[in-house]
Amino acid sequence: MLPPIPQPEDYHVSPTTGFLPSELPLLCLNDPVYEKWERIVANLQSLILSKRLRTVIDKLPIIPATHLYTENEWRRAYTVLIFLAHGYIWGGEKPAERLPPSITYPLLQVCEHLELPPVATYAGLCLWNYKPLFAHDGLTLENLSTLITYTGSLDEQWFYLVSVAIEAKGGSTIPLMLDAVQAARDGDKEIVTENLRTLAEVLDEIGTLLLRMNESCDPHVFYHRIRPFLAGSKNMKDAGLPHGVFYDDGDVRTSSWRQYGGGSNAQSSLIQLFDIFLGVEHRPTGSKASETSESEAEPGVAPKPRHNFIHEMRQYMPGPHKRFLQAVEAVSNIREFVEYNQRDRNLTVAYDACLAMLRALRDKHIQIVSRYIIVKSREARSVSRSRGRSGPEPDSAPAPNRGRGIASVSYKNSDAEQRKKMRGTGGTALIPFLKQARDETGEPAIDAWARKVLTGARKTAADREVDIESLRVQEDELDGMPGLERVPTIVGLAGSWDMESEGGGLCYQFYSASDTHSFNYYEHFRFSIHSEHKDQFLSASHIVLNGPYYDAKQEHDRGRIT
Repeated sequence: MLPPIPQPEDYHVSPTTGFLPSELPLLCLNDPVYEKWERIVANLQSLILSKRLRTVIDKLPIIPATHLYTENEWRRAYTVLIFLAHGYIWGGEKPAERLPPSITYPLLQVCEHLELPPVATYAGLCLWNYKPLFAHDGLTLENLSTLITYTGSLDEQWFYLVSVAIEAKGGSTIPLMLDAVQAARDGDKEIVTENLRTLAEVLDEIGTLLLRMNESCDPHVFYHRIRPFLAGSKNMKDAGLPHGVFYDDGDVRTSSWRQYGGGSNAQSSLIQLFDIFLGVEHRPTGSKASETSESEAEPGVAPKPRHNFIHEMRQYMPGPHKRFLQAVEAVSNIREFVEYNQRDRNLTVAYDACLAMLRALRDKHIQIVSRYIIVKSREARSVSRSRGRSGPEPDSAPAPNRGRGIASVSYKNSDAEQRKKMRGTGGTALIPFLKQARDETGEPAIDAWARKVLTGARKTAADREVDIESLRVQEDELDGMPGLERVPTIVGLAGSWDMESEGGGLCYQFYSASDTHSFNYYEHFRFSIHSEHKDQFLSASHIVLNGPYYDAKQEHDRGRIT
């Protein structure tokens, strides 16, 4: 007997706003017992700037989470406490290795209720940290504001709010996807096709939102001012946390060292839900498509382990959201349904269009990783190297002590073992993972030509940008000879990797590289189009989703598209 289709409301998922709460996040905790928390977080930026946050928190009494009753109150308490915790850890000259009982004790209580780790996550930074400017204007990017930030900057607000707007836009697709699963069970190809078309349109609109990240979030501000506060405690030896963070709850028997990843959009349940619905499978980095996948495992033989990083990220999702993904996994049938009915051209085009647009998100993410992380990391290395060679000016004042942190990691010569682990810039371990995850998104495509294009047969703008940056890095390395400098490895948009780790962030903010001689088909199939034919091409949503099927393969064979 087939398992029932999951009901979103049973998992704290809204049929309209998706993984955003059905009720707006609280502006503050109303119980006066938590007034001290709220006062500190209301002055968080000033306390961090004046280096007084740790002193204030150290003087706080332990306030247990016994006066929280509604889910909204638990979520507000979590958001407040993780901002205080990360401000405490990263808000000084050096990172604090110990989190005091005044934060640890209530934070562990709250996290146990919400089924979250005691660290800043996507849920606390984005899902539960916003408000509309005008109540009746909807959750659009122009009508959103954050509740708490570390820096008070527009850049930090924008960084969170783009994600909130994406979640709001994508939330409406959840009932559509579940309806499509039921329609596939009923053999209704028309409903499945129509819902896939709508999903592709929404993915197109999400892409438009993502393109706006660069409007108000500057890469330099992000890398040096915002990103340090988002870091976790895992693989952070170079930043000053060799053992992670000691969570002191006031009891020597239960206090312990812990290591967690930092906040990342890889923790968004929405992106993983798209993968599950469309039947996209991710393998460990470096594994080939020819190797047995879970769906191809022989009967009676245990499937190979799932991708460790992607599934590890579910541990950073609220418990009900994680269970919702598991429930949808148990009923997902769209990929099999489309493969079985691949003679239906409208159905296969709609399905391939969804894959193409989802792949586009990941392709653009590679660009933002390059621009926000790899470029900035290279610039920091260049400055560090030039200072090391020239030394301080004779009459100049000594450089201020910036302390040890994720944005001020020193670049030192390493031993032979470290050199073996090093592979290019601090991000080269991440790029192969992201490229593989992107290309895996296109593997289920039904049309053979579409599958070839979607699985990396053509270089994209992101590929070219990474190639150019790699050449610059090689020039820097040659310029820095003799000696090999160790570059701290980087995970997603916050944190550091051990080079042995597989995978990387799936944060989906990105820039767009415009090309006056390129158009997007399915909003990702990029072709160089002869100038005289440009006026014959419409937007992807019109060609593929609203109008008659446009046979791009036929046009390619005629030589009109190269």
